[in-house]
Amino acid sequence: MQTAEIRRRFLEHFEQRGHTVVPSASLVSPDPSLLFTVAGMVPFIPYLTGREPAPYPRATSVQKCVRTLDIEEVGKTTRHGTFFQMNGNFSFGDYFKAEAIQYAWELVTGAVAGGGLGLDPERIWPTVYLDDDEAFDAWKAYVPAERIQRRGKDDNYWSTGAAGPAGPCSEIHYDRGPEYGPGGGPEADPTGDRYLEIWNLVFMQYERGPGEGKDFPILGELPKKNIDTGMGLERVAFLLQGVDNMYEIDEVAPVLHRAAELAGVRYGADHEADVRLRVVADHVRSGLMLISDGVTPGNEGGGYILRRLLRRAVRSMKLLGVEAASLPELLPVSRDAMSASYPEVAADFARISGIAYAEEEAFRRTLTAGTALFDTAVAQAKAAGAPALSGTQAFSLHDTYGFPIDVTLEMAAEQGVAVDLEGFRALMKEQRDRARADARAKRTGSVDVLAYRRLLAEHGPTDWRAYDTLRTDSRVLGVVDESDGEDDQVVGPGTISRVVLDRTPFYAESGGQVADAGELTWDGGRAEVIDVQRPVKGLLAHQVRVLEGELRPGVELTAEVDREWRLSACQAHSGTHVLHAALRQVLGPQALQSGSYNRPGYLRLDFAWQGALTPRQRIDVEDVANAAVRADHGVRALYMTLPEAREFGALALFGETYGEQVRVVEIGGEWSRELCGGTHVRGSAQIGTLALTGESSVGSGARRVEAAVGLEGFRYLARERDLVRQLADLLKTPQDGLVDRVSGMLARLRDADKELADLRAQQTVAAAGELAAAAKDVGGVAVVTGSPAGLTGGDLRSLALDVRGRLGERPAAVVLASAADGKVALIAAITPAAQQRGLSANDLLKAAAGPVGGRGGGKPDVAQGGGTDPAGISAALAAAERAIEAAGS
Repeated sequence: MQTAEIRRRFLEHFEQRGHTVVPSASLVSPDPSLLFTVAGMVPFIPYLTGREPAPYPRATSVQKCVRTLDIEEVGKTTRHGTFFQMNGNFSFGDYFKAEAIQYAWELVTGAVAGGGLGLDPERIWPTVYLDDDEAFDAWKAYVPAERIQRRGKDDNYWSTGAAGPAGPCSEIHYDRGPEYGPGGGPEADPTGDRYLEIWNLVFMQYERGPGEGKDFPILGELPKKNIDTGMGLERVAFLLQGVDNMYEIDEVAPVLHRAAELAGVRYGADHEADVRLRVVADHVRSGLMLISDGVTPGNEGGGYILRRLLRRAVRSMKLLGVEAASLPELLPVSRDAMSASYPEVAADFARISGIAYAEEEAFRRTLTAGTALFDTAVAQAKAAGAPALSGTQAFSLHDTYGFPIDVTLEMAAEQGVAVDLEGFRALMKEQRDRARADARAKRTGSVDVLAYRRLLAEHGPTDWRAYDTLRTDSRVLGVVDESDGEDDQVVGPGTISRVVLDRTPFYAESGGQVADAGELTWDGGRAEVIDVQRPVKGLLAHQVRVLEGELRPGVELTAEVDREWRLSACQAHSGTHVLHAALRQVLGPQALQSGSYNRPGYLRLDFAWQGALTPRQRIDVEDVANAAVRADHGVRALYMTLPEAREFGALALFGETYGEQVRVVEIGGEWSRELCGGTHVRGSAQIGTLALTGESSVGSGARRVEAAVGLEGFRYLARERDLVRQLADLLKTPQDGLVDRVSGMLARLRDADKELADLRAQQTVAAAGELAAAAKDVGGVAVVTGSPAGLTGGDLRSLALDVRGRLGERPAAVVLASAADGKVALIAAITPAAQQRGLSANDLLKAAAGPVGGRGGGKPDVAQGGGTDPAGISAALAAAERAIEAAGS
């Protein structure tokens, strides 16, 4: 049975039993503590924990997930994979244990002809928690008591890891037969090879207290009991497809076999090659799915994980002997394998493949440069007598040059060198913690979200009126102190605090649009609104600076948005939609937005595209956008379900999380339809002037355009006009002849530079001859020292090497220094015969560097450095001569 068919049957089974089918959420998690969605229950956490009311009593989904904590183990065993799919059914205070067990049994053992999976009921072994008699008794309706095993907290008890919902769970195991291990059930099979766990049914029925690990008190029963289950789709697939592991199922194996074909190896013949083939198969699929959900390669967060996956796959192919680019061969195979379940990977493959292929090409270049840097670091480590790369060196290779740590580890192992992995991980953790803290602080200040959750629980969600009005009569529900998280503060003039109102007209920062600015006014007081965020779903927090009076909970006030600010913000956000549509019209549908930012007067938009836009393309995009502005297209917002929006042709942007009801903003009918929660103009003519101000790269396969909008767009063009006029006046040429005039001047400058370079080369040759002729004997070594003025480091090096070449095969050393712009360039070069006498260019350079306040280094035959004290040049050259004399004595 194909994986896509198992998926279909699961959803249909639960839909027939009253469950709402919920589409998979994005792999990109909206939770700032998570990079990716790591479990099927993640999108339902607010409902399962009671933070938000569930929109349906029952739900089912097949959730895309990515886990990367054990990425280094991928391929080494057949258990570890990064991308996987979790089938789940959920009850929010509706049914409980008996029904959950019944539904699972009916699907697992149901006849294939009737929509079931057809697994042998005699090979099903359930486990339950030690004292969960209710689950045990429910299972006895289907399975003999001797096949139901009770297990402890480590195996059969669930909690979030913090105080809150908890409860026992029941796992469904399938006996694969004696060829996979001894009998005795799951309790006798700690590895899980024979008794494979395929489904976990979690019964959330208790409130737990604080505690570490599995050591926590149970405070009592929850008022509403929930069900959360997770069936591993890949595990069930390899059972039903009669293969041994997830790498051999229909959605993964085609990539593995194509990789083996390209490498000229046979899967199963060699363990080391098998590990690499599994890495390739897993990582190519994960990369495909991550890019499909809007992740692009980068050096931090989810972008770094994607980069690491793609680069591990490419390097594994290289280690298998494939020198040519491999992703163009492998990614289409993965697309074909996954498109039955996820048609969007085929529809969007032009964009996905462009990003992946560009990343491979970039990594192939990086391997060349990075390998040289790695080799230098290894040589330095060995020379220092400590054959290990420091955590700092490994982190630098990762952070600066894009070398994934596992690539560094593999290359180090090949050279017999260790890597300080703990030091590297500590630096990575510091970087991640800083990024997460910045994201969290932006949303909540430095306040624990518990303060906001208390307000939400007590007063309900904020009555948000941003679409309807710029002014509301409001009441203060809480004034949150950013130092201690209390929500009942009284604040006076000069204080910055976060204020929660019962209703507000202010737009909170989201969807790339900055928050509104404005004022709160009350009897005897006034405060400036400087930011608005959503610290928890449903609640808005206004960061305010109190200007007059005291602000406290219970105060009745007027909340008013700055009218000009809002208009300018609307112009920028609608301008972003118009620019996006223009890009797609000019470049094609693959130029899909991957991120945006807009504030009054300014917008930027990131989109999928290979290479810089041509001047013609930039002009065309700007013309199309401004033609749409001039046409004064109508702008309207429509509400519908997510499936209806997709059918309507609305673009859902990557990385965004959408609810059941979505808002579609339409400009000019089908010309521009996007899912969007932002504020917009009423007609496109209100956007005003839209002027492109910049275009640049923001990563492999991703570009960024920036534009000035509205009055700022007009001002930008006015500045450009004034600049052209000033240049024309300065050069005394008509404005339409300015380009020719400047081009001519640049051509003359290039000719002059070439003449100067030729002259310098002639002078260097002449100086080299004079210096070589002035060599003096120091302890049997021909020594040349000198201080030609005004030479850069490169010119000085060329001169020193020329002089050394003129001194022949005898023992000789050249030490030169040159002052330019208050700095000193130093170079030391010696002949092989001088090296045989124990001289080192490094030692000579170190001796010379001290008197000029400098440093440097290099190889034994040539070393280069610099200093900051030109007055010490004579002393530096003398010190070098003494070092030569000392080495010969």
